[in-house]
Amino acid sequence: MGIVQKDAFRTMIISYLGIVIGYLNKGLLFLIILSTEQIGLVNLIYSVGILFAQFANLGTIYTTWKFLPFFKNEEKKHHGFLPLMLLIVLLGITICTIAALLFRSKIEGMYSVRSALFVTYYLWILPIGISYVLFMILEVYLRSFYKNIISVVALEIVLRLSLTLLLMLIWFNAISFNVFIILHSLIYILPALVLIIYLYRINELNLSLSSIKISKRFKKILIQFSLFNYVNTLGNVLVNALDVMMIAQFIGLQATGVYTTVVFLTSAIQVPFKSILRVSSSLVADYWKHREFDKMKELYQKVSSVSLVIGLGSFVFVWNNIDFLFSFLKPEFHEGKWVFFFLMMGRLIDMFFGLNGSIFSTSKKFKYDIIFTLVLIGAVFFLNLLFIPKWGIAGAAISTSIALIIYNVGRLIFVWAIYKIHPFQRNQFIVIGLGLLTIYFGSLTQDLIQNKWIQCCIESILVFGVFFLPIYLFSLEKETVNYVKKGILFIKEKTGISK
Repeated sequence: MGIVQKDAFRTMIISYLGIVIGYLNKGLLFLIILSTEQIGLVNLIYSVGILFAQFANLGTIYTTWKFLPFFKNEEKKHHGFLPLMLLIVLLGITICTIAALLFRSKIEGMYSVRSALFVTYYLWILPIGISYVLFMILEVYLRSFYKNIISVVALEIVLRLSLTLLLMLIWFNAISFNVFIILHSLIYILPALVLIIYLYRINELNLSLSSIKISKRFKKILIQFSLFNYVNTLGNVLVNALDVMMIAQFIGLQATGVYTTVVFLTSAIQVPFKSILRVSSSLVADYWKHREFDKMKELYQKVSSVSLVIGLGSFVFVWNNIDFLFSFLKPEFHEGKWVFFFLMMGRLIDMFFGLNGSIFSTSKKFKYDIIFTLVLIGAVFFLNLLFIPKWGIAGAAISTSIALIIYNVGRLIFVWAIYKIHPFQRNQFIVIGLGLLTIYFGSLTQDLIQNKWIQCCIESILVFGVFFLPIYLFSLEKETVNYVKKGILFIKEKTGISK
C-alpha cells in the first residue's frame, strides 16, 4: 500500500487544488458570469463530447491496463504498443466523427424544442471528444509506468486555469459568449499536448508504426479484449451523459445547469477515491500477471476501507452543512439539494466497491463484465424515462443511484463467487454506523442558531467529534489513521514541536 499511499496522496493534493480552481470556475464564476441556461449549454456540450471520447477509444483503455505490463521492454520500444493503440483510437475517432455528422439532424431534432441553443453549437462537441480520447489513451499509458502526477496536473490544473482565463475574458467583455463556447471546446487539447511533451521528454513518445512487433495471435487477443471491454469503458461516463442529455431533452438547459453544478459537487467528494484508484488499478494488473491473489485481496480491502472513511466522512460533512452551502447559490439551484443526496447514495456504493471494476476487467472473466455494464446503461435509461417526467432532476439522481447500486452489487457478487475476493471488514460496519449517527445528530442540531456561519462551525465540530475522532482513537481504519499519524509527525518535525 506504500506506493499507493505516496502517489495517491500527491494526486489527491493536486486534484484538490484542481477542485478549488474548478469551484472558482463552476461554483462562482459560472454563476456570476453566465445564466443558468448558458451553464447548462456549456456542460451539455462537455458531456456529449466526453461521451464521444468514450465511444471513440474502442476499448483501448482497459486493453492498455491489462496487457501493457506484458509488453514492457524499453529496448524494443514496448513492441510498439503505443502506436498500435493510437491506430485503434484514430479509427474510433474517424468512425464516431462520421456518425456524429450523419446523425446530426436527428440529434438536433431531439433538442430543438427545449434546448435550442445546443443545436447552434452542436459541432463543438467534436474538438472536446477528439482531444479527450487522445488524453485518455496517453494518460492510461503513463499510468502503466506509474507516472500519474503529470496527467493530474494537465487535466486538473492546466485545463481548469485555461477555463478560468476564458471566464475572465468574457467577464471583462473581451470575448463574446459565442467565442467563449468555441475556445472552451478547443482548450481540451491542452492536457493531451502536455502529455505528448512529457512522453517526448522521457523518451517514451514512440509513434513509429514499424516498431509494432506484436504477433498476429496477440493482436487478435488484444482486439478481442478491446471489443469486449468497449462497452465497459462507456459505463460510468454514459450514466452521467445520459442524465445530462435526457434532462436537456425533457426539461431544458436551465435544469441541466442546476443538475451539472450539483454533479460537480459530488465529484469533489470523489477526488480521494479517484486518486487511490488511479494508482491501484495499475497494481491490480501486475498482481494478475504474477498471480498474487493474496496481495490483490489485501489491496481491495484497504482501498475499499479507506474510500469508505473518506467518502462517507465527506458526504456527512457536506450533508450536515447542505443548507449553508446552497444559501450561496441562486434560488433556482436550491432544488439540487436532494439531487446531491440521491446521487451520493450511488456514488458511495461505487466508491466502496470501486476496485472490483479493475479486478474484473483485467481478469480472465472480463467478458462477463459486459453484462453488468449493459444492465447499468439500460437501467439508467429506462429509469430516467420513468423518473425524470415524474420528479424532474431529482428523478435523474434517483435513477442513477439505483442503477449504480445494482451494478456494483452484481459485480461484487460475481468477483466474490469466482475469485473469493471481497472488500468487507468488521470495522467498516462501525464506520457506517458512525456516519448514520452523525447525520442523525446533525438533524437535531439544525437551525439552533440563526447565524449560518456559527451553525456551520457547530455542524463541522459535530462531524469531527462523532465521526472522525472515534475512527482515529479506536483505529477503525488503520491505513487512514496511520497516514494521519505520519502527517502529524511530519508537521511536528518541521515545526520543531517534537524537540
